[in-house]
This record gives sequence, C-alpha cells and structure tokens, in this order.
Amino acid sequence: MAKTKILIVDDEENFAHIVKINLEQTGSFEVAVVPEASEACKAATVLKPDLILLDIVMPDKDGFEVLKALKSNDKTMAIPVIMLTAVGDDSAKIKAAEQFSEGYIIKPVSTEVLRTKIERVLERRPS
Repeated sequence: MAKTKILIVDDEENFAHIVKINLEQTGSFEVAVVPEASEACKAATVLKPDLILLDIVMPDKDGFEVLKALKSNDKTMAIPVIMLTAVGDDSAKIKAAEQFSEGYIIKPVSTEVLRTKIERVLERRPS
C-alpha cells in the first residue's frame, strides 16, 4: 500500500522534525518538511502531497497567506490543509475555516490525535 504523503510547513524545525519522525514511525506516512512559508506553494506543486500541515505564525509569511495561495492555485487547491499551530483563539479558527482549511489542531498534539485527524480528513476526499 502506498504511503500517504504529508508536507509540513513550519519554521519550528525541531517540532516539525519530531512530528515527521512520529508520523513516519507509524509506517503509513512519508513526510517532507519545508521551514519557509514562502516555499510552501512550490513544494506542494513539486511534491504533490496528499495533505499539508500548516503553521500560522512564521517569520516570512503567515499561514493564512500560504493557505490563500494554496487554495487559489489550480495545482494545489484540492490538497487538504490542516492548520497545526499554537494559535488557539476563535478568530484564527474562523479565518482558517473561511479560507477552506480542512482542520485546525493546536500544538502540542499527540501523534495518535494527529494521525486520526489526518485519516478523517483524507477519508472525506473524493477518490
């Protein structure tokens, strides 16, 4: 069975690396990490991930700008995006939902919760 390809866009490289290792240890995922928000769209176009985990607070662009760019690009608009962030306020959750993110998870998160959320989002995708 092919592994699910995940792209993590997060400038906190230690956090992203831990998530990558934990997801890959399940045997179900192949994970790539991009630490710069400005590289997210290019990486998504090249890697064609099944799902993107996207942080909001990053130095070069915020995650909402990246989400908007992903969802307005024909090559990346169908890729589900889950916001994975330390920002827990309702206005950020609403903004993410309005920009068509498929989920919102607040850091820190256990691998089991993250894996379950990823699987639920991917189950909803048309085949």
